[in-house]
Amino acid sequence: MPFRPRTAVSGAILATAAVLLCPAAAAAAARPAAAPAPPGWSAAPAPGDGATPSAQDRPYFYLEGSPGTVMNDRLSLRNPTGRAVTVRLRGSGAWIAFAAKEVTVPPRTRAAVPFTVTVPRDAAPGDHPATLVATAAGPGRGAAGRDTVPVHLRVSGPVLAALTVENVSVRGRGEAAVIRYTLVNRGNTVLTPRLAVRADGLFGPVLRRGVRTLPGRLSPGQSAELTEPWADPPGLDAVEVRLTVTADGGAHGSATASYTALPWGVVAGPAFLLAAGAGGLVIVRRRRRAQGPGGLRGGGPVGSADGGKRPSGRQAADPAVELASTGSGARS
Repeated sequence: MPFRPRTAVSGAILATAAVLLCPAAAAAAARPAAAPAPPGWSAAPAPGDGATPSAQDRPYFYLEGSPGTVMNDRLSLRNPTGRAVTVRLRGSGAWIAFAAKEVTVPPRTRAAVPFTVTVPRDAAPGDHPATLVATAAGPGRGAAGRDTVPVHLRVSGPVLAALTVENVSVRGRGEAAVIRYTLVNRGNTVLTPRLAVRADGLFGPVLRRGVRTLPGRLSPGQSAELTEPWADPPGLDAVEVRLTVTADGGAHGSATASYTALPWGVVAGPAFLLAAGAGGLVIVRRRRRAQGPGGLRGGGPVGSADGGKRPSGRQAADPAVELASTGSGARS
């Protein structure tokens, strides 16, 4: 058919024009994609000697020893960039000491820095978490050029798991309230707390929340102030709120708080009636004081015809006595 050759020629002309007009796009499509830039320097546990897992399998250090023990390990500093990086090292606790406090790592090089952990002879058994901190002036893990590696240190000896819940209170009224409380690790091991909440009012249960694991861990001696939202508290009730916390190792604790919900009308009504009754009693007492002891203002005794004046002398005698006396005088 005559239209096919013409269509093929037109397509070739358009393709050639596109290549000539967009040489940059054609070149970009022809060359392979560039490799991503290497990341900045980083710190991690150094590879072991065969008995210890490799650095990739150790996201943190785990060391265990009895009081008085000195333990050794190494921190690996990796610098894949094209310039040298100077890194300053320190530990979060006094038990940790580095072989060098400052290390310069050449470009595209890895350096292993030894450090020791000396457990005091009077150290309490249990967990003593710490952190290795590496900082540098140049770019690194984060905008500030800082990287950290956790150290899970356990001192051998009897382990005590103890957890308490304290300072329980309920704040807020109406459509929402907040339960506030404090968790305290009273033992010598790191704990992951679990919480259960229940509240009972005068008319029965008003809140039930089953056991759930709380985010975060508590180190020995550490405390945390937490809150528990309560979206629909009762509007008229006297409630006892109970929080129960548990953790591995037998740790257990509970505490309660009272919560009374009364609408404003219930409180204001009796208060108004009490104030009104007290005011009426004061008015009645004032009126009685103004009337005097006899019941009439400025008057004498009730039934007195002379305005309260009492007779004196013989005028005060009984009329029958006077009549008898007069009769006796007439007979003599």
